[in-house]
Amino acid sequence: MKFIKWVLAVIVGIGLVLTVGGLLLPSATHVERSTVIARSPEQVFATLDSFERFNAWSPWAEYDPQAKYTFEGPARGVGARMRWVGNRSVGTGSQEITASEPHHRIVVALDFDGSQANASYLLAPEGQGTRVTWAFDSEHGMNPFKRWLGLLFDKMIGADYEKGLANLKAMEEGAKR
Repeated sequence: MKFIKWVLAVIVGIGLVLTVGGLLLPSATHVERSTVIARSPEQVFATLDSFERFNAWSPWAEYDPQAKYTFEGPARGVGARMRWVGNRSVGTGSQEITASEPHHRIVVALDFDGSQANASYLLAPEGQGTRVTWAFDSEHGMNPFKRWLGLLFDKMIGADYEKGLANLKAMEEGAKR
């Protein structure tokens, strides 16, 4: 009987430490990567302000070539939306452009299987090209589990963001303009 009480006390103690510890972690996560593309902000903006060519540079398109995509709303700018249903690697979700400042900034609301976050693309002239910064922001509120998970986001999506930006760079620089 003492053993069961001891095991139960240890489990409760670990749960308490994880919960309290989780509440001490940051309530938001920010991940970003950037690259310079040898195209003008106007040219890069034209690609990012629409989902028409998203899968041509997306790091996730190859994870499920059979995924189904639907497009809603306007073709570009605020209200443009892309939904997808795919395998376990890409899941189900949507993204919708919620802010579009020509040649400077685009904000996208993300929904991954019911979890919300935001992505943004910041464009700034740099030399003869454009610095593109792709960022991901997620709020965790008072959920200790999501706060612990937030510590892993950079490792979970950082490499994908780098790959996506490399794909975008190759696509844009290879495009005849």
